[in-house]
Amino acid sequence: MNVSTSVASVLAMGAQRLRAGASATAAASATLDAGLLLAHTLRTTRVRLMSEAERAVEPAAVGRYRALIERRARGEPLAYLTGTREFWSLPLRVSRAVLVPRPETELLVERALALRAVSEGRVVDLGTGSGAIALALARERPRWRVTATDISMEALAVARANAAELQLTGIDFRHGSWFAPLAAARFDLIVSNPPYVAADDAVLEDPALAHEPRLALTPGADALRCLREIARDAPQHLEPGGWLLLEHGAAQAAAVREELVLAGCRSVRSHRDLAGHERITEGQYDPL
Repeated sequence: MNVSTSVASVLAMGAQRLRAGASATAAASATLDAGLLLAHTLRTTRVRLMSEAERAVEPAAVGRYRALIERRARGEPLAYLTGTREFWSLPLRVSRAVLVPRPETELLVERALALRAVSEGRVVDLGTGSGAIALALARERPRWRVTATDISMEALAVARANAAELQLTGIDFRHGSWFAPLAAARFDLIVSNPPYVAADDAVLEDPALAHEPRLALTPGADALRCLREIARDAPQHLEPGGWLLLEHGAAQAAAVREELVLAGCRSVRSHRDLAGHERITEGQYDPL
């Protein structure tokens, strides 16, 4: 490490380490990541850091920063290092017990809000993880009755903590797999971002994914297993005219549409994310 421990020199050291041997994508974000990690270490903002380039950084803080940089260089997601991730403009706490919320999942929230514009309603978020989807819906529709389930007690603890911190305390969190903790309850909307990556998919070799909970990424050899299970059981928990919305892989839309049709849904359609991939499929339950 350089002898100088000014903000500018420490930032330069961090960015240089992140660029060394990194992929093109990781190298492109090296300066940003280095700045965010130093701001986190010093409990300040990245904007403020830029105005304090000559400020001296205490040796203990440099050591903590260096440790975070090394973890980031090994592929650990930035959100796990800082403990936070923004989703739907909400600051969420995250840990390795939950997936890091992705920007493309915001499309699921957009579609849910578009499909039910009224102020009253009942919605369930299956496999809530950090609570990102449930919390976003609760923020936008304060009078909706929001339920969220997850098979992981650790994930539910993260979601409950996020709800408390955001003062969204009316969400009913339940422990269990998919619909299991819901008894005979019915909803106007069912939303879910379930595991949909096959266990042998090369994408799971990405170093970043190695740090995320495998249970939330893959259902095993059959990538569609969870999506199929949710679609099959959804009619038992949807009000007539209610909607099922599922996030899925970029190449799975046709298969998911077929599952929704088999489950008795009409108006089945898929929506593309900002990258142009069919990412969300929805269908309206018609029991007739």
